[in-house]
Amino acid sequence: MHQKHTCRRAFLKRAGHIAAAAMVPTIIPASALARGPAPAPSDRITMGVIGLGGQGTFNMRAFIHQPDTQLVALCDVEKGNDTYDMLKRWGGTGWAGLEPGKQEALKNYEQMGKSLSPASIATYTDFRELLARQDIDAVCIATPDHWHGLISLAALQAGKDVYCEKPLVNSVAEGRAVVDAVRKYRRVLQTGSHERSNDSVRYACELVRNGRIGTLQEIHVNMPNRDAHHLMLINNTDPKPPMPVPESLDYDFWLGPAPWADYTRERTHFWWRFITDYGGGEMTDRGAHIIDLAQFINDTDDSGPVAIRAKGKALQGGLYDAFIEYDFECEYANGVKMIGGSEGDRGLKLVGSQGWIFIHIHGGRLEASNPELLKETIGATEIHVGRSPGHHRNFLDCVIDRQQPVAHAEIGHRTATICHLLNIGLLNETPLKWDPVTEQVLNHRESDRLCTRPMRSPW
Repeated sequence: MHQKHTCRRAFLKRAGHIAAAAMVPTIIPASALARGPAPAPSDRITMGVIGLGGQGTFNMRAFIHQPDTQLVALCDVEKGNDTYDMLKRWGGTGWAGLEPGKQEALKNYEQMGKSLSPASIATYTDFRELLARQDIDAVCIATPDHWHGLISLAALQAGKDVYCEKPLVNSVAEGRAVVDAVRKYRRVLQTGSHERSNDSVRYACELVRNGRIGTLQEIHVNMPNRDAHHLMLINNTDPKPPMPVPESLDYDFWLGPAPWADYTRERTHFWWRFITDYGGGEMTDRGAHIIDLAQFINDTDDSGPVAIRAKGKALQGGLYDAFIEYDFECEYANGVKMIGGSEGDRGLKLVGSQGWIFIHIHGGRLEASNPELLKETIGATEIHVGRSPGHHRNFLDCVIDRQQPVAHAEIGHRTATICHLLNIGLLNETPLKWDPVTEQVLNHRESDRLCTRPMRSPW
């Protein structure tokens, strides 16, 4: 274990004290110029990005192109690798990580007519060094899932606002800890569940809540696993033997709180999400988007189901063990049932007593039992859920005005909780009775125990 990997608690306790020893800022942070904790609207929001794979790089670009932000720091335990993230590869390259991320940032600023010195964007391999800087207002976290909770907690305690990718956390207990920290430190947190920022999704929500399909009865969730990378996993027979760790990767730090395991290339970067030590398969990947919309439209963002039944089949390739086939049913206290499976078009079907609406993921394209339904106007006195200016923009607006973003911490936690409970139900093959108030499994002690994950020392 590297000496720099000091105990998280000790680091957090002294983070505020050691920040003065960090790099002297060349940009005065918005928080230093504003009254109270919020930056003045006329000032730039200084940002750091932690995690620079495909999604992290996408988020970085989105924030760079906002007129009131300034990127000042990047962090990743991978300095640069050409197999970093399948999402990057689909965009034409597999080259990602810390140095490629910095090159991409400088290129984007140049395209905007803002030529920056490379020294204006600092790089780190240890997120704690980035968080110790007092000149950073907000951070974007796009690491593998098993790091989301710890880095979010550290950022919140260090006084940063947080944009964290979904699923917000890798366990139920972590989620509650993050929500509590947001409240304690009075910070803003946006979960990267960007689908709920789509206008069409918010319109569909208004149609349902205003009774256009009658009484909502069922929500059918489709999470198919038939993309090229799913088929590669299903047909995988390679043993994936241990390999030398690349010089570009701090592998011990990549593992972090997860159990020790020998390095092999397919364990890290894109493929980690199908290994349950780090992620939850499709259930917590795109499933988190779909289930999040079910929570939103069912008006249960601050709650969850009371009963869960799930069965399925896990990957059998040795290294990969996430569930790849599943059928599940969640019952809410209001009588609505969320019924899910691994077939059909990716998205969710909202079934009411007088019709249905289907929302496609990604993009929010709508279909309905009666196409005329999608031309309805929501009246002035009816229920309105507002519109988002875009998920990243909504976060920045809330950093400025200290309002709750459209996917705040409680929302991210509750959605992640359902994903984790479904995976627990699949693993134990046991129907679960869930109390969304106490956040406990009431009928199965082993399943309740799995709502908390042990963490490897010193994390």
